[in-house]
Amino acid sequence: MNNQPSFVWIVDEASDKMSLKAFLRVKKQISKKMLASIKFNGGELKVNGEVKNVRTILQTGDTVFVKLSPETPSPGLMAEKGFFSIVFEDEHFLVINKPAGMATIPSREYPMGTLANAVLNYYQDQDIQATFHPVNRLDRGTSGLLLIAKHRYAHDQMSKQQKAGTLNRRYEALVHGQVNPEAGTISAPIGRNPNSIIERMVTQDGKPAVTHYETKAVGTGFTHVRVALETGRTHQIRVHFAFFGHPLAGDTLYGGESAGLTHQALHSCKLYFTHPFTNRELVFEAEAPEDFQRLLAECHQN
Repeated sequence: MNNQPSFVWIVDEASDKMSLKAFLRVKKQISKKMLASIKFNGGELKVNGEVKNVRTILQTGDTVFVKLSPETPSPGLMAEKGFFSIVFEDEHFLVINKPAGMATIPSREYPMGTLANAVLNYYQDQDIQATFHPVNRLDRGTSGLLLIAKHRYAHDQMSKQQKAGTLNRRYEALVHGQVNPEAGTISAPIGRNPNSIIERMVTQDGKPAVTHYETKAVGTGFTHVRVALETGRTHQIRVHFAFFGHPLAGDTLYGGESAGLTHQALHSCKLYFTHPFTNRELVFEAEAPEDFQRLLAECHQN
């Protein structure tokens, strides 16, 4: 059964006399590849209830109906039951509160047990014909909110928001020492450490990376900071604060001490964006895991 997402649009005056192809490509930002998939892989294109080809000329007031084609999971991605908490779900998106210790996607180090494996298993249980489309990613040791698109069109729309800086994320972090100044911006390019397959580093030939922070509390040996990202480089917050002289608690890869944690003290606590298909402003928040909360409470007691 093809229960794929569908869309209905009414042609406005600005789109009068456009071809169906131009309307979908220009006005609705459906890619050439996606449009071909809709045409040839089980999707539907209709105008005023009738199947039409993309050369059809539209008139003001016409009703355009598009049903997306079913998706096949990526080769090598296996469904596997796993725990994750769903904060929000509709036919286009999932917002997940990812536990610390779960990788987002499979890798050589973690080929199974990832969020991608668990979400694919959930899709199969729910008869959702889709593969895994993470809009943002979190390191294995980072907990918190993560946005997943249920189809290519949703992923493409949110990727555009991400590039435009309108997909907003906030993080809680606990770093070693007392941060000075209390609020500011760390701007330093990040690239791969040539001596490691995992580690990143600040390097002049890296990609631009900008991290904004503000201090929320100062404790004994630690500072609680709220962080906003302007860019989204791998390990960005961890690398920037280590470079700044304040590695994250629990982040032994970048010079932090364990502080009783099995993961870095980093949590994606807030996610907000405009839903591309409903235009609703969506805001999601999630509390940090208990072990991290305990350290934050100690920090705020001082």
